[in-house]
Amino acid sequence: MPKGGSLAISPVVDVEGKRLSLSNLDKVLYPATGFTKGQVIDYYARSAMALLPHLKGRPVTMKRYPNGVDEEFFYEKNAPKHRPDWVKTAPIWSRHNRRHINYLLVDDLPTLIWLANLASLEIHPSLALAEDINCPTMLVFDLDPGPPANIVQCCQVGLWLKEIFDHWDLLCFPKTSGSKGLQIYVPLNTPTTYDVTKPFANALARLLEHDHPELIVSDMKKSVREGKIFVDWSQNDEHKTTVSVYSLRAREHPTVSTPVTWDEVARTVKKKDASLLVFEAPQVIERFEKMGDPHTPVLKLKQKLPDLRGVASAPVPATVDIAAQAEDPPPAKKERASAKSVSREARTSRQTSTKEAPAKPAAKKRRAV
Repeated sequence: MPKGGSLAISPVVDVEGKRLSLSNLDKVLYPATGFTKGQVIDYYARSAMALLPHLKGRPVTMKRYPNGVDEEFFYEKNAPKHRPDWVKTAPIWSRHNRRHINYLLVDDLPTLIWLANLASLEIHPSLALAEDINCPTMLVFDLDPGPPANIVQCCQVGLWLKEIFDHWDLLCFPKTSGSKGLQIYVPLNTPTTYDVTKPFANALARLLEHDHPELIVSDMKKSVREGKIFVDWSQNDEHKTTVSVYSLRAREHPTVSTPVTWDEVARTVKKKDASLLVFEAPQVIERFEKMGDPHTPVLKLKQKLPDLRGVASAPVPATVDIAAQAEDPPPAKKERASAKSVSREARTSRQTSTKEAPAKPAAKKRRAV
């Protein structure tokens, strides 16, 4: 990827009929590698075909690094007042701020280039579309390793999580965070709310913790994460955003949150090599040109989370209850007992809620990496 390419020569460009003035193209934003602002813009221009479908119609939060990844940054939710008049925004009511916030809608290439010129290295879209902000189109798990654990252990947890969704005949798709961990996306694209998806994700996180306590935690306290994988279920919230697939990350190198295949995830576990899932900007462009976008199904695939209500023969266990009825999480002392019930009911829910063939036997527990 050329350093800045022709952009360094022509800072005023025409992008699909929109005139843009680009600035400080030779400014180094990644000091360890010399990666410049011009290269950041070039990356986003070349990745637009892959990235834009995942941003279209979604409120976007910018994470800006005007002086590079080693200096101070700031999040920006409200669209800058100095934006061009062709940049679209969506007014979203904020209960916390008691006002509307005009979020950016990055629906086209000119807006994406304008965003990159603001040194918004990271792009964080909502899990919902602006037109129906309370209806997330996906369920997300952010697998975050506590050192010395790394993405290898995240991959093992990701495979266990995939097994659970396999029992329900639901597809899920992995991507690297572009930082330390792995993220799993379950496309929904059907009517739901965060009051359903967030407790459901919490229940599964606690189920995984119960089955693999030596490796997994679901508690958000950082003090308990050392050497373990935190299954972050809390991203399923209207007030939070997750870094977009194909977004750069503000790390030492210009790494990218990259879609990967389950074969690549399994290979990383087998070889115990974290470097297999580290991709920088030039590599991501090459991957997309070669293999297309493995995350395309996340945009349109329609799936529904299983309804666990009425499955238990005894009084509804607490974890099943929150997954089904979206109540607040129960006290910690009840979690381990209820997790067993979720495990049992999850494995039989397909039999009781559909007329399909009986569910496959539960996979044998594997030893953690």
